Amino acid sequence: MALSQELGPVTNLPLPRFVSMKAAEGYARHGPGKTHRIDWVYKQRNQPLEITAEYGHWRRVRDRDGVGGWMHYSLLSGTRTVLVEADLVPLLRIPEDGAQVNAHVEQGVIARLGKCLPDWCRITAGGRSGWVRKTVLWGVAPDELRE
Repeated sequence: MALSQELGPVTNLPLPRFVSMKAAEGYARHGPGKTHRIDWVYKQRNQPLEITAEYGHWRRVRDRDGVGGWMHYSLLSGTRTVLVEADLVPLLRIPEDGAQVNAHVEQGVIARLGKCLPDWCRITAGGRSGWVRKTVLWGVAPDELRE
């Protein structure tokens, strides 16, 4: 972890931080308010997003491709999800190379994020759970640890 992480002026939570889409559809606007033009429309519930700024009830977010804008906080959830960035990633029984494989996950799958160790995270997708290397996930910081 960085020694002095920036905190959001509204929530006092760390910036940047990861969240997910609560709604099935959400508008990312050019600025923090409904009068600003819509730059992007997200249409995937649970999609991981990164909050980079806060202003009132608005959060500036970006997705895996760096695209985003300002979204109303009510469209976002603190539930953590990740995007699998490699194809046919094995879900391992234990966080160890060569461990027994529970299942495989395809590239582009959105998974629920569980516990994270320095190099591994436990994810759940399609009713199956297992450990994967952090390097194949977007939506978790490289140095992030989770219980």
